[in-house]
Amino acid sequence: MPASIAPPSPFRGYRFPPEIICHAVWLYYRFALSHRDVEELLAERGIQVSYEAIRLWCYKFGPLLSAELRRRHPRRRGDKWFLDEVALTMNKRRYWLWRAVDQDGTVPDILVQGRRDQHAAERFLCRVLDGENGAQQRVVITDKLASYPPALRRVLPTTEHRRHKRLNNRAENSHRPVRKRERAMQRFKSPEQAQHFLETFSAVCNQFRPRRICLQPRATARSCATDSSSGVML
Repeated sequence: MPASIAPPSPFRGYRFPPEIICHAVWLYYRFALSHRDVEELLAERGIQVSYEAIRLWCYKFGPLLSAELRRRHPRRRGDKWFLDEVALTMNKRRYWLWRAVDQDGTVPDILVQGRRDQHAAERFLCRVLDGENGAQQRVVITDKLASYPPALRRVLPTTEHRRHKRLNNRAENSHRPVRKRERAMQRFKSPEQAQHFLETFSAVCNQFRPRRICLQPRATARSCATDSSSGVML
């Protein structure tokens, strides 16, 4: 029988080794840096690369970084979701960033949509369920948006739904890193660009910004260093 052929490396044909490319992509998604900032950081280490090449690296290898992080570090599945949506203005039009957060502060998935109605809520719930392999939650906590109750009754009929303004603070606070990057990037340019960036950004935040409740007491700094040092080819 013929020997199995290994798939070609996604880094094939690039002048720089995978370690440098992945480090540049990680710097861009981990910190509030522009492509020019990453170019200057690499130049300080003797690596001459243009900011346009870094932009193309982030666009191509960002999803690969996100998938590798999720594969190497699967999160502990909980039984409670916090759902929330926040407005994003792009090209003088308002879009909505839908976000799910579990009880540990981890973001299972996000979705940028142009609507805030029942259909948009059902689409987001189905997307999150697909990422969880269909595992339904015991409790879903939302704000008082009228689109949630009918969508939850159709998608998660056996799940308890709690609606209260104060109970959903965990999901609302999870929007702060996105707002910070949005200001640094001078707003997102399109829904596709926002979705492409935020998918990888959420995965990086889940890994390299562990919440307090996820860390062992009296070993916070050591745990953060251990988690950060186990990234993808950094």
